[in-house]
Amino acid sequence: MLVLSRKKNQKITFAKLGISVEILRLNGNTVRIGVDAPKEVRVVRDELANDEDRADESSVVRHAVRNRLHKATLALHVAQKMLERGRADDAERTMAQALQEFAELDQLIDPDGPSDAAHATRRALLVEDDANERELLAGYLRMCGYEVDTVPDGMEAMRYLSSGSRPDVILLDMHMPRLDGPKTISAIRANPEFAGLKVFAVSGADPDVMSIPIGNRGVNRWFSKPLNPNRFVEALEQELEVDSACA
Repeated sequence: MLVLSRKKNQKITFAKLGISVEILRLNGNTVRIGVDAPKEVRVVRDELANDEDRADESSVVRHAVRNRLHKATLALHVAQKMLERGRADDAERTMAQALQEFAELDQLIDPDGPSDAAHATRRALLVEDDANERELLAGYLRMCGYEVDTVPDGMEAMRYLSSGSRPDVILLDMHMPRLDGPKTISAIRANPEFAGLKVFAVSGADPDVMSIPIGNRGVNRWFSKPLNPNRFVEALEQELEVDSACA
């Protein structure tokens, strides 16, 4: 920092920059200063400069958020078109890209927030035959800190469990090909190796029509579609916390 003593009406000139500073008036603790600079040089008070820096930074963040949101939304629309044309595998890959954009968008908005990896304490198996719905819900749960594995039907769910993998909770649709929800529940409850396994129905079907008991012999809880994702995760956490407290 250059420190100089100047009297009223004396100037300090920075010849190479074309900038001069003049003491115009002294009034107690206040000094009125005149600054002469080329038009292309912006001169503002320090506190305003900080405000402008923050505004510029905010503008950059807003721009990045819009770009992320655009890419994520575009990917979702592309995935939907792929599904309409029977390209399920391509749709799942595109859906994964969209979810990655949403995850990075979440981090961009709250960079100091907790990372998913640090809070991935719950493990869920999502059993859903609709690829679009499956990947959307799985992606949302992952952004909420869950480790999520997905399978398209009950038969694949039983293979998953038979491999020795045991999730904290199974989220089970009812209407699925090959092995539907009720048969999957019966198979799980009939096997003593899966005793105490939490199974939550996530279905648009009427629980009364399906005739599935609520409790350890059937599903621990029934979540009806359409889901409110926030409330669903809150309820899921409450159920699993009660289970942990009783363990």
